[in-house]
Amino acid sequence: MKPDDYLDPWIDASQKGFPHHSAPVRRSQIGAQGWNVLAGDLPLPLAVIKRDVLRHNLAWMQDFAQSRGLGLAPHGKTSMSPQLFRMQLDAGAWGMTFATVTQMRAGLAAGAPRCLIANQVVADIDLDCIAASLRIQPDVRLIFLVDSLAQLELIEAWHAKQAPARAFEVLLEIGIPGGRTGCRDLGSALQLAQRLHTSSAVQLVGVECYEGLAASADSARDQAYVRPLMDLLQALALACDAQNLFDSAEVLLSAGGSAIFDLVVPGLQTRLRRSVQGLLRSGCYVTHDQGNYKRMMSAVAQRTGCGTGLEAAMEVWARVQSCPEPGLAILAAGKRDLSYDIEMPIALAVCARGTRLLQAAPAQWKVSKLNDQHAYLMGSDAQHQALQVGDLVCLGISHPCTTFDKWRWMPLVDADYNVVDAIVTCF
Repeated sequence: MKPDDYLDPWIDASQKGFPHHSAPVRRSQIGAQGWNVLAGDLPLPLAVIKRDVLRHNLAWMQDFAQSRGLGLAPHGKTSMSPQLFRMQLDAGAWGMTFATVTQMRAGLAAGAPRCLIANQVVADIDLDCIAASLRIQPDVRLIFLVDSLAQLELIEAWHAKQAPARAFEVLLEIGIPGGRTGCRDLGSALQLAQRLHTSSAVQLVGVECYEGLAASADSARDQAYVRPLMDLLQALALACDAQNLFDSAEVLLSAGGSAIFDLVVPGLQTRLRRSVQGLLRSGCYVTHDQGNYKRMMSAVAQRTGCGTGLEAAMEVWARVQSCPEPGLAILAAGKRDLSYDIEMPIALAVCARGTRLLQAAPAQWKVSKLNDQHAYLMGSDAQHQALQVGDLVCLGISHPCTTFDKWRWMPLVDADYNVVDAIVTCF
């Protein structure tokens, strides 16, 4: 695909949320159309991103990392949006993180100079793609994870057949018992590091882990969970450094999801005889949310004294389509439109039909369940009396990743909900 196909594609009425009878336009021309969400210019449901909050989050997270001497390699799987990748890189990100080789290709198309695949690569077809990408763009860095001798043997078998010009850069991943991937103890990790160092197929350039699986927003519990993992990361990095097992002048130490990223910072600041680049890989910060990550951010703020920190930039707007009984309103949005994997959407605001006046939703309103295209908004009869068929309801989300993957495009809006730009996704 050409760069424009990623960064400035055509958007048209085949994509939900785009005006039904509008001509196709390039993404870069969306802001010139004069559309306003509250005026009814776009069909609902519609996921939007608040531009000013987005800018705040980009700057805040970059400053958080930079002020601690760390780099930021945001996880692109959150949004899979080349436009947001570009914004993150322009804000100062070291590079981008991805979960798959397919995702990595979108990052390269967006101009990422460094891509970290925070996952094990084992298939020949994926190794073929990485090698080909390095031939086409020899100045980029493409790094992936290794956590077993079995994986290394597959890489070496591929390497023996293909004889590429460059060895693959890899990070050794550590994990915890009962967790996901990664070596479980220092002994097995150091044994693997020694084999990686002697292999002609790979270059060991650092150590990696992921700490977010058991994040709870309970600081004492989260600290007790993270500390052994980061102690293992430090111990392995120091042992590899002492034995000269790293194959690069600069050692990468990486951790940091979107929930308890502050707790891994000391481990990423470990001093070695070689230069160290610590990397945070948070991804959800880009839009944050009004549920799970809002709670997590509150705990981060208490631990670090960083103020309010990140703010929710994404909303999903839906229309009231029926008020079939007292205390129940049915909204025309459902599982196909917003996340529900952690908790139900959160009613934030109401805009009466024919107006652009926002009113806060009563705190007692709850979305009790979702169908594919319907949300059940529950409340007392008195609270619902002012709610009419045709009114607009703003819904907050919990976990932005699983809302992003339900939309092929999203408008960026200003404080008055004028559409000023747009992003696209490529899931």
